[in-house]
Amino acid sequence: MKVLALATQKGGTGKSSLAVSLAVAAQERGLKVYVVDLDPQATARKWFERREAEGPEVSTIDPSRLAAGLSALARKGFDLVIIDTPGVDAPATTAAMHAADLCLVPARPSVADIEAARPTIRTLSALGKPFLFVLNQCPPGRSIRTTDAYRALLLMGAVVGVTLALRADHLDALAQGLGVTERDPNGKAAAEIRDLLLWLLLKLEGGNDEEAARVA
Repeated sequence: MKVLALATQKGGTGKSSLAVSLAVAAQERGLKVYVVDLDPQATARKWFERREAEGPEVSTIDPSRLAAGLSALARKGFDLVIIDTPGVDAPATTAAMHAADLCLVPARPSVADIEAARPTIRTLSALGKPFLFVLNQCPPGRSIRTTDAYRALLLMGAVVGVTLALRADHLDALAQGLGVTERDPNGKAAAEIRDLLLWLLLKLEGGNDEEAARVA
């Protein structure tokens, strides 16, 4: 079983929306997926309560019981667990970082987001945990802002070679209890999430960035 944590000590970066849409896309690929919501706002859990389709299940858990909960999920044969975390420096975020095989750090293409990511990266580096940045909520199409943000993040660590645009499908899917790949299977948001998922799955299996880029 692999554990992916979405972690950044800043709110509004789209962690919850990414978590549930990645989970749905992974389930569509045949993986047995579970989402753990450690955020007190419980955005992912509320999404699950609105959801009519079966799975992927979302549950909240006390951070002190995270390790035991993950062990139980592994025994039940889950392939992938995705952890959504608070947008602040909290014990829940640290617990998720400890448990993760890979941390995904979403950032919008703004100076504020890039600066806010630094404490998260310091913590991950101290823990020796692998991480990847992903640029989220970017202006559609080519943008100097996105390019500059990508270069700035590269100075701090590896960046996923898939950028996610700010699209209404993400908001609509979250409100309807859907993943973006269900909201509009042929839409651009769905294609971006599938590409991101492929990149992350390969990295979780030990692939390098060049292999991920070829697949995605």
